[in-house]
Amino acid sequence: MTPRAALRRLALVGALAFGVGAAVVSGSAGAEEASRLDAVLERGVLRVGTPGDYAPFARWQVERGTLVGMDVDLAEALGAALGVKVQWVKTSWPALMADLAAGKFDLAVGGVSVSLERQKRALFSAPYLHDGKTPITRCENVQRFQTLAQIDRPGVRAVVNPGGTNERFARAYLKAAQISVHPDNTTIFDEIVAGRADLMITDAVEARLQQKLRPALCAVHPDAPFDYSEKAFLLPRDFALKAWVDQWLHLAQASGEFERIQARWIPR
Repeated sequence: MTPRAALRRLALVGALAFGVGAAVVSGSAGAEEASRLDAVLERGVLRVGTPGDYAPFARWQVERGTLVGMDVDLAEALGAALGVKVQWVKTSWPALMADLAAGKFDLAVGGVSVSLERQKRALFSAPYLHDGKTPITRCENVQRFQTLAQIDRPGVRAVVNPGGTNERFARAYLKAAQISVHPDNTTIFDEIVAGRADLMITDAVEARLQQKLRPALCAVHPDAPFDYSEKAFLLPRDFALKAWVDQWLHLAQASGEFERIQARWIPR
């Protein structure tokens, strides 16, 4: 090949590469134009999904038909900053990811734990709370259930709520203990109080709250949980929406708004 022919070939390759790059940029711009954030702003409504069974983050008050909790207040504040109304959508822990993928809501809250499995299918906001799994049991049994080795024994009865990280943790680490699934997360701790279960392994923040609500129960080493986890807003794969939510969280934390909301719901 002559030098002139080689230069012509390089020019052709460069032109083709430029065309492909332009197409990618154009496609990216098109995707940005069709962002979920723009859809929310045009609709004037932010649809927020939650199972609504996890105090202190989000809990349905059935008798009043309302939601209360830290994440409820955060989502309402986020909607106000965005200039839209918040519409609450009921979901469940087993159906959470499928409902998000189906577009039933624009984001989900309610004590959602960050996990690599969920990250495969969605995005998370910047985490707003650090946590970890710890047991909660009747106070007279605290010394019996200090370690996973003490818990994972024949005859020990662990209760879990279905479909979330609590059940996944229990099934990953408890092989000899008996695991029972209780479908109602709002009454699951009564199973321990009544002696129908020995313990539950749950998030330390929930264990601390439940020991205040039910004096017969004690959180086991909530300051030194078995693992490390984070709470965040669950988002679809829309980076424009994620960027806005992350920036709002950052500003809410810097202004003290986040701390004021958290102090109303998280025991210290």
